[in-house]
Amino acid sequence: MTSPSASATAQITQEAEPSLTGRLQLRTARRADGRTVAAEQFSSGALRVLRPHYQDASGQALITVVNPGGGFLGADRYVVEYDGGPGSSALLTTQSATKIYRTPQGPARQHTKVRLAAGALLESVPDQLIAYRDAQFVQRTDVDLHPEACYFAAEVITPGWSPDAEPFTYQEVRLQTIIRCGGTPLLWDNLVLRPGTTDPRDLGWLEGRSHCASVVVAGPGVDRRCLDLIRELVDGFAGVHVGASLLSRPGLVLRALGQDTGTLTELIRQVGSVIRAEAWPGNAPSSWDLRKY
Repeated sequence: MTSPSASATAQITQEAEPSLTGRLQLRTARRADGRTVAAEQFSSGALRVLRPHYQDASGQALITVVNPGGGFLGADRYVVEYDGGPGSSALLTTQSATKIYRTPQGPARQHTKVRLAAGALLESVPDQLIAYRDAQFVQRTDVDLHPEACYFAAEVITPGWSPDAEPFTYQEVRLQTIIRCGGTPLLWDNLVLRPGTTDPRDLGWLEGRSHCASVVVAGPGVDRRCLDLIRELVDGFAGVHVGASLLSRPGLVLRALGQDTGTLTELIRQVGSVIRAEAWPGNAPSSWDLRKY
């Protein structure tokens, strides 16, 4: 897909800027030498992006998003737009954890829009999301995939510290993901945690655990063999409860429940390594390295 023209982008920005806390627009392209570069980028407010760096000869760009404000507050609104050109390969991460503080003015919101052309690969692996006392956070991710594009997204939800040592004092965390492949709906995923109405530790929610990880994968090659390999590797994570299933087209969804961020982050790293090796070899480095410099 094509990105908006410069004049159209400027018009969109001018109209939306007063009501947004931060905005990031990024279009990547694959050069003749195989390296993915930032062909166009724009940022405003409390969002920035660091210069891409490269881990090996695959040419994948590791792109780090920065929030100089340090966290999300009440009624904050962020928009991130990513347009991956044909054959491009990028790993999008954050400089640090996403911290959601008290939101008495209303929930903090982030809307991420992803468009991937034929052969494009995007791995979205931010640091953990930490929801503190009286926090509300709503995140919506809209993904428009070419049938030959590849998408990997992971999130870890962590309850923040509170003065009375209660593990769940935030009000709501809602993560909604909508994926369309070739214009056809592929996935509508809505993860909602509301500790004020239902204790997340109850049966049917976090099953006595405190942390939750979610992984969504879509793209050619993500098949039953990938799912079986992932189910084998999760057996080695003691104390972690994991469920995974295939989508109607190549892809899968995974949920993992655990007691700490580090274990779930390592699980995501290993799942990503399986997907890279089995489904998308050569499109990304074989090892998973999220260094931030």
